[in-house]
Amino acid sequence: MDLDFSEAELHRYSRHILLQEVGAVGQAKLRAARVLVVGAGGLGSPLALYLAAAGIGTIGLIDDDHLELSNLQRQVAHDTARIGRNKAESAAETIRRLNPEVAVETHARRLDAAAAQEIIPRYDLVCDGTDNFATRFLLGDACHLLGRTLVSAAVLRFEGQLSVFKSHQGHAFPCQRCLHPEPPPPGLVPTCSEAGVLGAVTGVMGTLQATEVLKEILGIGESMAGRLLLWDALDARFRTVKLRRDPACPLCGEAPSIHDLAGHDTAPAACALPA
Repeated sequence: MDLDFSEAELHRYSRHILLQEVGAVGQAKLRAARVLVVGAGGLGSPLALYLAAAGIGTIGLIDDDHLELSNLQRQVAHDTARIGRNKAESAAETIRRLNPEVAVETHARRLDAAAAQEIIPRYDLVCDGTDNFATRFLLGDACHLLGRTLVSAAVLRFEGQLSVFKSHQGHAFPCQRCLHPEPPPPGLVPTCSEAGVLGAVTGVMGTLQATEVLKEILGIGESMAGRLLLWDALDARFRTVKLRRDPACPLCGEAPSIHDLAGHDTAPAACALPA
């Protein structure tokens, strides 16, 4: 592992290096890591910015959506002058200004099965900040089949949830389908564009996502794998529930029926929660 840091890097990351749980070795792990952020909006903005500030060596951003005025209430990686621009490209510009040491790879394209198979293997870890169930299920299936850890968060109105899925590492860990075996019927669950969302809630959940990414890379603390964090902002209350692997799960169970991404060929475009 390369522990040769420039004077500027030592100064930039000095507060990390002071932490016994991180140190120079941990900072080198962060610099060597490649993290894919799916969605550069409400969740992806704080997530990507904190990953960049922390010194993640390579950050991939995938989003085919374009910035609108209504996004700016929560999507803090962008500004008014960039309305109409692709979100991945806009967020990449902000990241480069924040930390020129970080390499940013943009994928201004729709996340479908082909894109997932092409792009996900290039990264060590994947973050889900999408706003529709089809894309979430695509990511969950793809990360299990391609052997990548998935850090997932979601928000709606005043609530958020967070978990880590790494079922590819063995039966000790549930996959996303152990929590939700199938997407709900269309129209059953409202989107943020229909029900609204408090902008700061996306900031909290995106920051929690970034924290879990750093923990996974550094190998510190207790992983959120096998647990689901639920946050109610109005009550200022967090609670954690245990997730268990479902032996009958079609993806990670004893007799799985999902072996590829063929069923996801019509997945809609990926964008950050909320839309």
